[in-house]
Amino acid sequence: MKTTRSKVRMLLGMALMVAASFGHATESGGSAYAHGAEGWMTGMLPPPGDYYLNYLNYYSADRLNGPDGKTQIDDFSIEAKANVFRYVKVTDKRLWGASYAFQVLMPVVDLEVEMLGQRDSRTGLGDIIVDPFILGWHFDDLHVVAGVDFILPTGRYDSQRLANIGRNYYTIEPALAVTYLHPSGLELSGKFMYDISFENNKTSYESGDEVHMDYAAGWRFGKWSAGVSGYYNKQVTDDRVSGRTVGPDGNRGEVLAIGPSIQYRSKTAIFSASFQKEVDAENRPQGEKVWLNFILPLGG
Repeated sequence: MKTTRSKVRMLLGMALMVAASFGHATESGGSAYAHGAEGWMTGMLPPPGDYYLNYLNYYSADRLNGPDGKTQIDDFSIEAKANVFRYVKVTDKRLWGASYAFQVLMPVVDLEVEMLGQRDSRTGLGDIIVDPFILGWHFDDLHVVAGVDFILPTGRYDSQRLANIGRNYYTIEPALAVTYLHPSGLELSGKFMYDISFENNKTSYESGDEVHMDYAAGWRFGKWSAGVSGYYNKQVTDDRVSGRTVGPDGNRGEVLAIGPSIQYRSKTAIFSASFQKEVDAENRPQGEKVWLNFILPLGG
């Protein structure tokens, strides 16, 4: 049982915060980003001003998959609820023809995990994200935003617990977001990221680098947009403990999700709703996710 439990804990990695705002799991294929959070208009930086964005997320899964994409144990479930508070400041300064902005994100997380007869839960502040340098360009129908997020280990972490709402290590995440808006109403949006994670000093565990993207595609009808959204994540380097590769495959995680999405644009705010089903997953949980997001200008 000890060997099985050790293996499952290694596989659990991303489960421990898989829908918990912008601070996913700890270790073993974990990701610092809440996949699927961005979709519509993700490459469009708004005009100068202050903006409040709110992300409400629910995730559940009852599968914990191994490297072959098949479930590893029957006794497993995870349920995570999160609300992420995001502030974006778009300045009137320009650099290299782009608008300059900065942001901060603060997630509040409620996480519950059951595995092998054990149950654990935690609620509180997750890992805060800051980005002091964001640039946004507009080229007719094409819009581009670039930045570098820094994920800080501010959430609570305990290596002996199943449920953690913090990761206990730093992550650097360069990001490039692109939106194409055709006059016919077609929208294609994607946010492309690369995660570089540092070592967890309490476990000597270092999660491998990841490439991932959020996407949305659909059509605009007046104030409405409708189509599909989702995400794809692939770990490209091995997980390591004290410098040694974890398992025969480096415990490299991979996941693909897709589902319906809508957006509504009023005169004062933008609202969106998305359902995303993970259709394939390796070395991580496989489940379903719901997003309810809005953007609200805060004046001038």
